Amino acid sequence: MKKIIPVLIAIVLIIIIAAVGFGAKIIEKYSYSKEYADLDEYFGIEGEDDVAIILQDEQIEEYAKIWDNTCYFSLAVVHQYLNDRFYEDKIESLLLYTLPDSVIRTEIGTSDYWTSNDEINNAGYVIARYEGDVLYIAADFVKMYTNFSYELFTEPYHMQVYTEWNERQAATIGKDTQVRYQGGIKSDILTDVSEGDSVIVLDEMETWSKVKTKDSYIGYVENKKLTDVHSEEPIPVTDYEEPEYTSISKNYKINLAWHAVYSVGGNDTLTEVLAGTKNINVISPTWFVLTGDAGEFTSFASKDYVSRAHDMGMEVWALISNITDTETLDMYELLSKTTTRTNIINNLINTAIEYDLDGINIDFEDIGVDTGEGFIEFIRELSIPCRANGIVLSVDNYVPMGYNDYYRRDEQGVVADYVIIMGYDEHHGNSKEAGSVASIDFVEDGIAKTIEEVPAGKVINAVPFYTRIWETNGDSVSSQVVGMDMADEYVANHSIDIRWDEETCQNYGEYQSGNSLYQVWLEDDESIRVKLNVMDNYKIAGVAEWRLGLEKPSVWTAIEEYINR
Repeated sequence: MKKIIPVLIAIVLIIIIAAVGFGAKIIEKYSYSKEYADLDEYFGIEGEDDVAIILQDEQIEEYAKIWDNTCYFSLAVVHQYLNDRFYEDKIESLLLYTLPDSVIRTEIGTSDYWTSNDEINNAGYVIARYEGDVLYIAADFVKMYTNFSYELFTEPYHMQVYTEWNERQAATIGKDTQVRYQGGIKSDILTDVSEGDSVIVLDEMETWSKVKTKDSYIGYVENKKLTDVHSEEPIPVTDYEEPEYTSISKNYKINLAWHAVYSVGGNDTLTEVLAGTKNINVISPTWFVLTGDAGEFTSFASKDYVSRAHDMGMEVWALISNITDTETLDMYELLSKTTTRTNIINNLINTAIEYDLDGINIDFEDIGVDTGEGFIEFIRELSIPCRANGIVLSVDNYVPMGYNDYYRRDEQGVVADYVIIMGYDEHHGNSKEAGSVASIDFVEDGIAKTIEEVPAGKVINAVPFYTRIWETNGDSVSSQVVGMDMADEYVANHSIDIRWDEETCQNYGEYQSGNSLYQVWLEDDESIRVKLNVMDNYKIAGVAEWRLGLEKPSVWTAIEEYINR
């Protein structure tokens, strides 16, 4: 018996130890972790001045900055998420914001800002500053011109930003608990929440819900800790009232014809080029050409020309272009620098007033991607005196192709009066293959894509009065531009068999001579009529023609029918 007792004791001890170990494992398995997450790591904060941004209900990749107790967004963040009208002049170290009637400006690194009438204001903080080559703007200054809300939290720095205030699900915390990094009791704790606290419910799962706390921690809470789940409508922020960008809109279809005037003497051809035309209500002489990086331009303007056009019932929207044969312009320097933009605008407006012009037509072509922001800022700023003086502002644009989106047709549609599509040059002088200047699909696609960004009532589509005669010899492709009559003569002189091509909706012909293939897609009454029908279907503002003198008189019958419909 004495030998059995120690054995029994040992067995009992083993059982007890096993039970304790098993119980510990059970407790460990079902007990709640008390480990807190590293919040700097959670928010991805690396520098002491970094501020994580929670936009709506998600943290974005970019970070704000906190300097001198002032919160700053990078210009890229402002443009992408808040307001893309802020403009950085890197050359003259200015930050600009353009309103319908004035330009707000500040010298980067200062707390003062000016309006167009040079009224000075002090923000009480540095408005914009550089870190390296990145421009940052004070959130409070952005808020002066943008409807959004933000709330800044510390330890660590993070901020909640709202730009939309949609209906959302909310709930009340029913018992003190924790918000965890992931759904599970072993997940690290982000923050504690108390009974009665309100949270926003982002996603409800079987036993856990993804929530956002009042101080914008996004994590998970057990469903059993949530009560009073309900929908709520947040109160929108309306601190800033969006200004109205008024536009001049004619109550008739526009029929704009460009008149190529390359010297003062060219003004004398007005009567000649208008002979046989019908229903032109706007003429656009190519009077102004940029000539220097300080914003100078040549002018062939004529008061007599304007007077004669007015007497014939036409408005005059004079064109200014950047296409010059005498020198190469630095369009980046010219449009990105506030001083030169202002110089061009002041000279244009003074000239328009002096010559009693009804409008200005901007034709800046082949500008680079890096000049896009300067270009649209120029259009914004030019719209101010045009609006004030009742001068129509129209802007010429390529057919939308994705790669030319930096011309910002959407913004033109807000600040300009008319956006003109140059609905031609589908195949041009540098094309590597022969083809139509303006096939019907090309034209329709240009209109359809433009009215996705611009109100149809502001869109004008320009049609070509010219044709290209193509020669293809092996890998060599070349072409020459001819008017409608000359194209007909070419077809007749070479006995080319012409047939209607349904794909392009043009009359097409070709012939072989030696090793060369000659091809022509004609612009004529029939092709123009089809284009006009498409334009009518989209209910756009009208038609433009490049250019007077290249057309056959008979084409005006089709245009007259379109204008009078």
